[in-house]
Amino acid sequence: MRAQARWVHSSARKARLVTDLIRGRSVPEARTILAFSSRAVAKDVDKVLRSAVANAESRPDLHWQGDDLVVAAAYADEGPTLKRWRARARGRVARIRKRTCHITIELAQGAPSSAAPSVPAMQAPEPEPEPVEPEVVEEPEAAEEPEAETPEEDAETDGPSAEADAEASTKETPSAEADAEASTKETEE
Repeated sequence: MRAQARWVHSSARKARLVTDLIRGRSVPEARTILAFSSRAVAKDVDKVLRSAVANAESRPDLHWQGDDLVVAAAYADEGPTLKRWRARARGRVARIRKRTCHITIELAQGAPSSAAPSVPAMQAPEPEPEPVEPEVVEEPEAAEEPEAETPEEDAETDGPSAEADAEASTKETPSAEADAEASTKETEE
């Protein structure tokens, strides 16, 4: 069963926000949503929903009850736009677009297919269990030694000055401890 309201004085974009809320829900749930909606077009959508339920109940061959029905489809198409004019400064005019839409609701017999869980109004939703994170075992990191460049690679890239640098780096330099010992020996003497 379906019902349609044509030339509703609201833009299709605003009406789609309301029709998206009731699509796939049962008729009593859709009526509740529309009753508490703060949008003005919700009243027009509610009229169309009531008309669709009345159409379904008036068919004697179907024997459908209004509370057993589900909103199978609900959509709003654009209607004709009324063009009006408004006077502006310096003799100019501005166009005013009064948009309209066509609201259509189709009902079917069956279980609601909404993604929202049906929870009674007075019952609080059950809390979701917290996910358990697996324990991470930290392994000791091995000290990474930088790769030593061979003097041949330096010689190829930099020329003769690289060879002198390579020779200087291969000579052992005294450590800080050796310097400290040498200085203490000099002071003792």
